[in-house]
Amino acid sequence: MNVAPEISQSSNQAVEHFDVLIVGAGISGIDAAYHLQQSCPDKSFAMLENQESFGGTWLTHKYPGIRSDSDLFTFGFGWKPWKGVPIATAEEILVYLDEALDEQDIRKHIRFQHQITNAIWSSEDKQWTLVVSRKDTGEVLHYTCNFLWMCQGYYRHSEGYTPDFPGADRFQGEIVHPQTWPEDLDYKGKKVIVIGSGATAATVIPAMAEDVEHITMLQRSPTFFNAGENRMDVAEMLRELDVPDEWTHEIARRKILFDQKIITERSFTDSDKLKSELIAGTKAYLDDDFDVETHFTPSYRPWRQRIAFVPNGDLFTGIKSGKASVVTDHIDTFTETGILLKSGQELEADIIITATGFNLSALGDIEFTIDEKPLNFADCWTHRGIMFSGVPNMAWVFGYLRTSWTMRADLVGTFVCRLLDHMSDKGVEMVTPELREEDKGMNARPFIDPENFNAGYIMRQIHILPKQGNQDPWIHTQDYYTDKDTLPNADLDDGTLIYR
Repeated sequence: MNVAPEISQSSNQAVEHFDVLIVGAGISGIDAAYHLQQSCPDKSFAMLENQESFGGTWLTHKYPGIRSDSDLFTFGFGWKPWKGVPIATAEEILVYLDEALDEQDIRKHIRFQHQITNAIWSSEDKQWTLVVSRKDTGEVLHYTCNFLWMCQGYYRHSEGYTPDFPGADRFQGEIVHPQTWPEDLDYKGKKVIVIGSGATAATVIPAMAEDVEHITMLQRSPTFFNAGENRMDVAEMLRELDVPDEWTHEIARRKILFDQKIITERSFTDSDKLKSELIAGTKAYLDDDFDVETHFTPSYRPWRQRIAFVPNGDLFTGIKSGKASVVTDHIDTFTETGILLKSGQELEADIIITATGFNLSALGDIEFTIDEKPLNFADCWTHRGIMFSGVPNMAWVFGYLRTSWTMRADLVGTFVCRLLDHMSDKGVEMVTPELREEDKGMNARPFIDPENFNAGYIMRQIHILPKQGNQDPWIHTQDYYTDKDTLPNADLDDGTLIYR
């Protein structure tokens, strides 16, 4: 059993108190800070960030070509216009976030290299105490707050997921996971294998193709891609007409969301035709004799896993040029010089890149304690995918897996601030989601419905996430087009939120 550490009252370090503590200074945390300043200007807050700077994902990942796989009109903030092309590099995104911090005067609230080890709730005090280790000095600090806003994402930044490949210790070359990319990795003139076929593989392969001797994408099964020009025609037209950036951003955003809604609906109602269209888009960039059926024709319907956009078809042009190739097979074992496949084929490599996904992380791997009892997050029921049964005064931003992450972060921001104002109006300090009598017979379902979305990184560790029910507000829809209407109008006095 994990036991919460005692808080030393004799520490020379004073305990700092805030109305709200935001965990994380990535895109979700910055958006949360914006909403707090706009809607709850009387609330004091700080942002605790584990890394040495802001940016979250865009700071963590440093592999070649790192870029978004969502357009920046929707992945960017609704309150800060995006002025570039839809798919942006990590460097461009960090510049955008840097500007946002200055424009909204948020930077002063961030405490960098603050690693939270424990979060301890006291109903008697009606507050959280966070035990924090400063990574730069080694100090142990304590913060208290009335409300905890978890914006740390959903995967472990310190390490990516790498399967236990047979024979990996025999390989004489380098094995690299993109999430922990060595800055000094020399791949010029080398033979490279990239294991995986998701957005990371589709990014790193064209970025490396010109410099390597050859690079191979090794996949167990094909993935859907959406290839096209990295441009947004509506935005380009509006910019030519000198329409204000704010209008251009909002109109482009609405157009993209409208188109995405149609695609999502078709993935359920017209999946065969949509599948054919996506595959045709891939074929357009490849030679006529390329085996698209084997390498780029998935067995699942579109959008059961994320569809990565391939700007300007660069992955496929790399394959067409001969500098890159794709092999669809299963790994038998690593060898001294590469990988032996189940088919008997052996691929030679100097470097093997394991683009095999994330390690899911519930609540940032922080040890949570509620009134001296360790919290098992998987025992909780999710309340609108934001709060959790039995956990007072806490919200978690878990963004969309189809629509851009930020679209949900924005809705959560509005919801949390409305809840904080509602608590102030009621004169209460504590709110806890709890099941009503009519909710207690619900059938438990996974936090992410695998019939809706079944990406490997989710399915591997779905058991560590809370459960959802089959009736409001205990449903996590993962659907922007539902949430945009229901979350802003959610009844905060429906009996599922208990105020004290």
